[in-house]
Amino acid sequence: MASTDETAQVAQDVAPLGTAPPAQPPNGARAGRGASMPRWLPRAMVLALALFACFQLGSWAFHQLTGLLINVLIAFFLALAVEPAVSWMAARGLRRGFATFLVFLGVLVASAGFITLMGSMLAGQIVDMVEDFPDYLDKVISWINQTFHTDLSRVEIQDSLVHSDWLQKYVQNSASGVLDVSAQVLGGLFQLLTVMLFSFYFAADGPRLRRALCSVLPPAKQAEVLRAWEIAVDKTGGYLYSRGLMALISGVAHYILLQSLGVPYAPVLAVWVGLVSQFIPTIGTYLAGALPMLIAFTVDPWYALWVLVFVVVYQQFENYVLQPKLTAKSVDIHPAVAFGSVIAGTALLGAVGALISIPAVATLQAFLGAYVKRYDVTDDPRVHGHRRRGGAPLLARMRRALRGPNEPGAASEAEEEAGVGPQAGPDERQQAKGERQQAKGERP
Repeated sequence: MASTDETAQVAQDVAPLGTAPPAQPPNGARAGRGASMPRWLPRAMVLALALFACFQLGSWAFHQLTGLLINVLIAFFLALAVEPAVSWMAARGLRRGFATFLVFLGVLVASAGFITLMGSMLAGQIVDMVEDFPDYLDKVISWINQTFHTDLSRVEIQDSLVHSDWLQKYVQNSASGVLDVSAQVLGGLFQLLTVMLFSFYFAADGPRLRRALCSVLPPAKQAEVLRAWEIAVDKTGGYLYSRGLMALISGVAHYILLQSLGVPYAPVLAVWVGLVSQFIPTIGTYLAGALPMLIAFTVDPWYALWVLVFVVVYQQFENYVLQPKLTAKSVDIHPAVAFGSVIAGTALLGAVGALISIPAVATLQAFLGAYVKRYDVTDDPRVHGHRRRGGAPLLARMRRALRGPNEPGAASEAEEEAGVGPQAGPDERQQAKGERQQAKGERP
């Protein structure tokens, strides 16, 4: 039998006769051997440090690539939007890449035309304001002189403004800020080019991308991914196309009004109202109508009032007649949900989130609606916002409590509250009494 530690210790302690006992190790050495570091602790510390380093590296990379990820997200939604048009052209014999090129060329031409028209309108308005500025300044100075009995002149005011210190500092800061503006413009053009390239590849190589995604999934999951992709394409494309059609109708209606009133730049203002009113939900119509009102006010103040009335009336027509017919099948979400999604998207991604929030929410709603099980709703009156028949008004209950149950007329009031008249039979009275007791939680 193998000896234990205790027997070994006894054998060491008992020394033969005539010999010295063996030297014992000091107590510190024994304690050191007993409290040695576990073998797994260094490896655990190295693993924890490696995980922390990987987390810091991933966080740093994510913050550095946030702009690129946002551009890819925009490109993906843009590719989903043009997917129906590209698929329709590809189904009729065109190569998918050439069909995608034609669709993007049409989008670029339309965007460039709109920007050119808006730029010409703004440039014309700025030129008119600069030319009329001396007349406006003379009118303001004459009003000040007549009202406050002063003696101001336009020449003195212009000289004081030109030679003022704050104007010189403003010019210096503006000159130094030109480089920053140029850098922002170049950065915006680079981002636009990045988005267009990614969206072009997503749309042109859509089938190949779907095959690559499905190749790493089991067959049961492939059908779900393809179904989700199809829902996203339908909702995103349907949202943009329905909004485009409504923007066209809104632009034509406002163009007819502005042209009939003789407001300048009527085509550009109509395009502005159509786009802003449709792609900014709920309040977009009123925001878009502010610019035509200002331009109409310069012609005649009454024209601005007519534009305001038309904007309000058209908004009601669009909300209750036009929008339910055009967006019932494409994007069927509640206006409050749409407005909340726009606010949430703006808080998360800014203007980009405001543009893609509604199709994203519509896609999520359709996807959940396809998988969430629904049940038939009961016919309880409380579902429709009605109270139960046995509920007594507060004033009647207080009056009955003051009278007491034995006072004359208390029973008749209780029967009237329950919907039982004085000519009711015993069975009806018993049924009403049972309903009142059931409403109170008692057994009849």
